[in-house]
Amino acid sequence: MNQIKFILFYKPYAVLSQFSPEAGKQTLKDFLSLPKDVYPVGRLDFDSEGLLLLTNDNAIKNKLTDPKFGHPKTYLAQVERIPTEEAIKKLRNGVTIEREKTKPAEVELLTEEPQIHPRSIPIRFRKTVPTSWLKIVLREGRNRQVRKMTASIGHPTLRLVRIKIGNIGIEMMKPGEWREITHQEIIQL
Repeated sequence: MNQIKFILFYKPYAVLSQFSPEAGKQTLKDFLSLPKDVYPVGRLDFDSEGLLLLTNDNAIKNKLTDPKFGHPKTYLAQVERIPTEEAIKKLRNGVTIEREKTKPAEVELLTEEPQIHPRSIPIRFRKTVPTSWLKIVLREGRNRQVRKMTASIGHPTLRLVRIKIGNIGIEMMKPGEWREITHQEIIQL
């Protein structure tokens, strides 16, 4: 019988959330050597960064990905321009993407740039278009949801970093680093 594994990985930008190779793209296999039965809990887009949990515990995997449990996932989103309070209120109340309204989200306009590692490939920079950072907490996980939500209010996401799932966060980890999750952290899930 295989030992249960719980891994926290800081997925870098431009890495696929899968182990199987795809022409010319980095995958999890380039960073992690794990038993074949360990898989990501959900996904992060190729162009998103941050916390990715991996496990071979299907009960935990199902608990974390099933929307009925509403586990909070916290993101930092760098967006074009500075959203108005009205735009932020729309995100908080839920916006319609692909003919379906999102669940309410916790959204905060950050007054300072967050302390995170620079991206390996810098975001596009336009001298005449300022950017700002939003902290967004979701309790559901649709495909490219944060990006679609910010685009729906006229503020496209330029950089997206997942920093927490529940109480487990990447803290001072660097992109490409990983560690095993402690028993205490597993209990918190």
